Amino acid sequence: MTLLVTGGAGFIGANFVLDWLAASQESIVNLDKLTYAGNPDTLASLQNDARHTLVQGDIGDSQLVDRLLGQYRPRAVVNFAAESHVDRSIHGPAEFMQTNVIGTFNLLESVRAYLPTLTDAERGAFRFLHVSTDEVYGTLAPEDPPFTETTPYAPNSPYSASKAASDHLVRAWHHTYGLPVLTTNCSNNYGPYHFPEKLIPLVIHNALAGKPLPVYGDGMQVRDWLYVKDHCSAIRRVLEAGRLGETYNVGGWNERANIDVVKTICALLDELRPLPQGRRYSDLITFVKDRPGHDRRYAIDARRLERELGWRPAETFETGIRKTVQWYLDNQGWVQGVTSGAYRNWVSRHYGA
Repeated sequence: MTLLVTGGAGFIGANFVLDWLAASQESIVNLDKLTYAGNPDTLASLQNDARHTLVQGDIGDSQLVDRLLGQYRPRAVVNFAAESHVDRSIHGPAEFMQTNVIGTFNLLESVRAYLPTLTDAERGAFRFLHVSTDEVYGTLAPEDPPFTETTPYAPNSPYSASKAASDHLVRAWHHTYGLPVLTTNCSNNYGPYHFPEKLIPLVIHNALAGKPLPVYGDGMQVRDWLYVKDHCSAIRRVLEAGRLGETYNVGGWNERANIDVVKTICALLDELRPLPQGRRYSDLITFVKDRPGHDRRYAIDARRLERELGWRPAETFETGIRKTVQWYLDNQGWVQGVTSGAYRNWVSRHYGA
């Protein structure tokens, strides 16, 4: 038995691959374009593991995807492949449309062609799980209830618009062609192997380097934070028991303002890696100009996933963020490997850090 995982060298995808192979003998074919955020070093522990096959390639390459489906005969496709950084989508939206929209379309079409080659039993068991984001729902006012699976889509950035489009494609291919699909919409992930352009790993990396900690606007943008390994366990559960054609919101029940997240990281670093002469990491906090169209609040109502499939996150924000900070302290070699030339230039240009 085999899974085809797309984007499995990125942050969430790689954590999923590592967790899956730690708990299962089922093999994984891992298709990843290996852009700046796809890091094979994250998967170094699997280098000699026959259960893991890493293939460099694009989900938009239909010939390659068709060949992989025909050769490995997977029982499921788990689609993590996406451009996912809002700031990058603002500065260069074309790549987001190509990967997230056209790439998802091509992947769906390849799966549609693959299904008739399966036996009736194999076809009945097959699943296409599409991993998406809460950002497709838009923004919330402070008094609004959290997003549910029936919240209307209202994306506000090129990134979230491209993911909304991909979600609609997945839904349409189910209703029109009968593809056995599942969709998950998650809140903000954090944890090990996170490329340090997103808030939490960026703050940890800059703090340890003594650089400014950039915070957009007033820092009061609120996000629901989900520890990545909790997200992976939710995906495994949806893949196992989710109802075909349905969407499941995955959240951590951990709403925090960005500035509070930054201050929490600073306090943990003060404890775990104190600065000399009584200095504090919070002294490095620097407020910068807000980004265009910055959503004010996201919050996920994950009760459907708990009610129907029995899933809840194992980590609180307090336990998850401590594990995350400690992981970055213990894995500075990995961090240095992904924060060279092009990364430094991009962060300096867009964050002034």
